Amino acid sequence: MNLDSVNAILTSVWTVWALLVFAGIAFWAWRPANRKRFEDDARIPLNDEG
Repeated sequence: MNLDSVNAILTSVWTVWALLVFAGIAFWAWRPANRKRFEDDARIPLNDEG
């Protein structure tokens, strides 16, 4: 096993890892359970407290 084959394997693993992390974040963000929280957070700049 030379350095080029190790590089190819690590590049593939890194790509799969990044894709899984992205899919997990997207799934978390689009869950219906988080909708109210995100809507409330989006209104924070519009709150008039002062």
